[in-house]
Amino acid sequence: MPRGASPKREREYNELEEKFEKEGRYKGREEEVAARIVNKQRKESGETKEQKGKSGDEGLPIKNYQQLTVTEIRSRLDELTAAQVRKIRSFEAAHKNRKGVLQALERRSK
Repeated sequence: MPRGASPKREREYNELEEKFEKEGRYKGREEEVAARIVNKQRKESGETKEQKGKSGDEGLPIKNYQQLTVTEIRSRLDELTAAQVRKIRSFEAAHKNRKGVLQALERRSK
C-alpha cells in the first residue's frame, strides 16, 4: 500500500489479500490485485495525491465534504442556511447517499 493510505484502506487491502489467498484466486498476484482494487477505490473517492483538491465537492458550503464522516457532517449542519442544506442534500443523494447524513439533513430542514 502507498504511504498515506488510511487505516481503513490498509484493512481493506489486507482483507482482500487474505480472501484471495484463501480462495486460491490470482495465484502469486494476490498482493497486486488487492492493491489495484484499493487504489481504484482511493482514486474514486479523491484520496490519491493527484486527486487532492479535485474532490468534486467544490462549491459546497462545507469544505472537504467528501472526506468527512457522517458525525463530522452532522456537527456542521447547524451553521448552514436552508439553501445550503438543500445543496448538501442534493449532492449527498447524488453521490454517497449516506442514510445518516440524509436523515440529519431532513431533521435540519424541518
